[in-house]
Parts: sequence; C-alpha cells; structure tokens
Amino acid sequence: MGNTTIETPWLRELLHAVQSGRRTVDDALTALRDLPYEDMGFAKLDHHRELREGIPEVVLGTGKPPEHVGLIAQRIAERTGRLLVTRATPEQYAAVRAHIPDAAYHAAARVITLDRPGRRRLPGVCVLCAGTADLPVAEEAAITAEMVGSEVERHYDVGVAGIHRLLDRVGRLRAARALVVVAGMEGALPSVVAGLVATPVIAVPTSIGYGASFGGLAALLGMLNSCAAGVAVVNIDNGFGGGYLAAMINQGAAAAVAPAPEQSSLATS
Repeated sequence: MGNTTIETPWLRELLHAVQSGRRTVDDALTALRDLPYEDMGFAKLDHHRELREGIPEVVLGTGKPPEHVGLIAQRIAERTGRLLVTRATPEQYAAVRAHIPDAAYHAAARVITLDRPGRRRLPGVCVLCAGTADLPVAEEAAITAEMVGSEVERHYDVGVAGIHRLLDRVGRLRAARALVVVAGMEGALPSVVAGLVATPVIAVPTSIGYGASFGGLAALLGMLNSCAAGVAVVNIDNGFGGGYLAAMINQGAAAAVAPAPEQSSLATS
C-alpha cells in the first residue's frame, strides 16, 4: 500500500514486550515460528499476509466445509482479532460462531466479519449500485473496503434508468478518492459516473439481467469498452476485488497528500 504504515498491533506489542524485557527473545521466536504460514493439513494459513498487506488472509467460503471455515477463522482471529470470510453460508457462520461468538454475519453480502481492534477508518470511498438487485455485490464491496480500513459512503439504486437519482449525488462523488460502481444489465453506470467525476472508478459487473446479459458477460464487456476515461474493471460479481482496490487507492491517495514526517538530524562526532 505504497508508503502507508501497515498496522499489525499484535506484532508491535510483541516487539515492545521484548524491548521492555517483559518477554524474552525465545518467547518472541516461539510466537513468530508460524509467521510465514501455518500448516493445518487441509489449509496453509498465510499469517504473513497482514504484515505485507495490512489485512489478514481473507477466506473464500465457497466450497469449504463449515468445520474447516470455523477452524481457519479461529486461527486467524486468535492471532489478529480480525476476520473477513466472503461468500459465506449460514452454516459456515454457525461454525465460526462456535469458536468466535462476537463474529458478525452480513446476510445480504454473505460475509462474515470480526474487527476487535476497532481501527479508525479513512474517509474517501463511495460504493454505488445501479439497482437493488445489485445490492449483494455492492455490500460485499462496501464491507471489504471497511475491513481494509476505509470509511464507506453508500449510494444505492442510482442506475441510468432514472439518471436524476445519480445527478443528485455528484457533489458527494467528486469529494471521494475512489468509487466502486456496481451494475448489471448493460453495465452503463460506471461510464456515466466516470464522465462526471475526476476520481478513479472501479467498475463491478454483476450477473443480474435477462437472457442476453449472459450471466453478466454483457455488463463486463460494456464496462471494458467504456468510452469514459478512468475506469478499471474487475470480474463479474467480484465485489470483494472492487472494495479491496478502492481501499488501497484511498490509502495511497491519502498518504500522498499527508505531511511528511519530520526527519531527525543525526550528529556525528
């Protein structure tokens, strides 16, 4: 995430504990032994992910037995206090809750979350969707961006069939650093939005539409062929990818305008 500071509170606390003498070097080595990854037999957890990217490994629920999701979630939560499981079923959530009672399930987005540190979120991301049928993908994007550290402003049901609903919000969109625009059918909304703002637009096609939409392919091709500049496109129904990228853009843009830290001078004798 560019020059932004990646926060890993558990690792920072461990290093402070060693520095202050509250923990020994051997204790620290034991705690760090599984840092690169932990082999659970059925999964290899990338515990180094948070240190590299600022967010723990995200779990895709699709196709995984509920008991596996529960055990993976437990390991991640124990180490980081944070968790994001996408495409999760109610059965998988029940398995997670058995280990993590304070985990939350967002039914519309099919996402399980945990955020015990309660980090401050950086304003700057807007998520839009064309119609209410696109809400599950839009919510997946919004919740993902929040978990990566951004505050999200939602603008839903603002599709081109009633363009006045979008135009009422242009001022808010222009104030954002990144926009996630979710649409099915012909996928026109990202092009319209990009023509109104000087802000990166991440277009997310959805599989919503009648037969000739081909499960989102029509929206995908429409977005890829956008005549507006500043549009990037992720895969069909990939709200997670759109939200993650928006949060990264937001953090990078905020870091670029932040005051540079004061450099301490080093005197040589």
